[in-house]
Amino acid sequence: MNEARARELLGGARVARLGTIAPDGRPRLVPICFALAGDVIYHAVDHKPKATRRLARLADLAADPRATVLADHYEEDWSALWWVRAEGRARVLEVVGDPEAARALDLLAGRYPQYRARRPAGPVIALDLERITGWAARDTRATG
Repeated sequence: MNEARARELLGGARVARLGTIAPDGRPRLVPICFALAGDVIYHAVDHKPKATRRLARLADLAADPRATVLADHYEEDWSALWWVRAEGRARVLEVVGDPEAARALDLLAGRYPQYRARRPAGPVIALDLERITGWAARDTRATG
């Protein structure tokens, strides 16, 4: 799959998984809602119930900004399978007073009605893309 098609599939995916590196070197994954804007993927800490506001993904990124986002499509017809992996370095943006964070929240609200009804309080994770790769069982243009 070429990079243009990988970006197209990633941009259309509704959910993905964010992978960070825990302090002990273990990978840590969490499902996310996101928006792709050029060479940046945005994800916001939202209002869904969490055990704490001191999220492990934020601590992981403070210690090591390398991160990966993985989106995929599954069907029982395995000829329709695809996945896209986006790798880069993340920045954590505070919502108050940061125009990039405000733009990210606008993009997220444009994709998800839940965020239009209640904007995330943040912070926002901005993943600056360094590499996008993907795989498809067949040309996904025919099935999306």
